[in-house]
Amino acid sequence: MKIYFKKNKNTQKFLFMLAVFFFCINFSFANAKEDDFDFEKVSKRVVLQDEGMKFETSSIAQTVQEFLEEQKITLRTNDLVFPARNEKIFSGTRIIVVRAKKITIKEGGKTDEIYTLQKTVEQAIWEDEKIELGQDDITVPARDALVKEGMKITVTHVLIKEEIKNIDIDFKTVSNEDDKLGWRIKKVTQKGEAGVKEVKYRVVYNDGKEISRKVLESNVTKEPVNEIVTQGTYVKVGKIHTGMASWYAWTGTMAAANPWLPMGSYVRVTNKDNGKSVIVKINDRGPFGNGRIIDLDKVAFAEIASVGAGVVNVKMEVITN
Repeated sequence: MKIYFKKNKNTQKFLFMLAVFFFCINFSFANAKEDDFDFEKVSKRVVLQDEGMKFETSSIAQTVQEFLEEQKITLRTNDLVFPARNEKIFSGTRIIVVRAKKITIKEGGKTDEIYTLQKTVEQAIWEDEKIELGQDDITVPARDALVKEGMKITVTHVLIKEEIKNIDIDFKTVSNEDDKLGWRIKKVTQKGEAGVKEVKYRVVYNDGKEISRKVLESNVTKEPVNEIVTQGTYVKVGKIHTGMASWYAWTGTMAAANPWLPMGSYVRVTNKDNGKSVIVKINDRGPFGNGRIIDLDKVAFAEIASVGAGVVNVKMEVITN
């Protein structure tokens, strides 16, 4: 009986020691597992899609941002990444990078360089807060053109407005003759007055510069008044001479040469063949040919005959008024 008790006591002691041993082993393993093994450092399979390129790689990064830094992937202004940069990644995570396109917008002499995710030219311009795109404004390329990398866009601001202007209407000059007035007298017997026309225009300005003007309507608000000029025709003549008249090119005015009449005197020369007359001023001497009494300046001769005639038979009247 004593022997059994002794054996049983030894067995209990052995089991107790064994339990303590396993407890220590388990405790040590647990501590080692907690302190020395980090599951987050496990390599993960990640798929990256970047502007049409797709590749799969292994990474120990814990977040999207860490993955981008690990792979030396740089994001530009307005580039988009999904999931968000602070999101954790796991094995099988798919990261998508959408690249903003670099474009240049020229407007009003200024040039802006921006990065955009917008699809069309119009949307990209609206995204630039510095530019106000009006309904009538012109873009090159067109508003609905698809945005491309490196695209150069020009914006022309168009202003369309109606303008009303008062335009002067020129008056006409009407000439008449008065045989009671001396031939040297010329006077305005009715003063002319300009009329007024109200014109409405549709005017188009491109970047402040007028490019077109179209008349929409026009109304005369004041009729013009004709100016009347009266020319005296009364000629008082003295001595009359007859003979031949020739011509020469001299001053190009209504002038003539005569051998004896006083310088500065006036004569009326009439072509006896057709009745045409011209008044000229004596400012030279000649002609000295037989039967020739006056040498008309070419322009004066042309008033009464063809210059091809050379000489014509004339009546020369000395004017005394």
